[in-house]
Amino acid sequence: MTTFADLVNLIIGFINILIPLLFSVLFLYLIWRVFESWVLKAGDQAAREAGRQYAVAAVIVFVVMVSAWGIVAMLQTSLFGL
Repeated sequence: MTTFADLVNLIIGFINILIPLLFSVLFLYLIWRVFESWVLKAGDQAAREAGRQYAVAAVIVFVVMVSAWGIVAMLQTSLFGL
């Protein structure tokens, strides 16, 4: 029989694996999009502008993800003492 603490530890372990994986996938996708927009389509002004907008959006998403990860870590420590 598992306890509530075991369930919480299982969920937190899953989150601790999932979040860095999401960071990695997002970072690789960002690198590919920037490379595609600014290197492969360097002569196309519209593509470079789209790449710039994408880069700004990706930075905002990274900030939100880091903030969410920090909030989860803070809740982990304060509520569950893990």
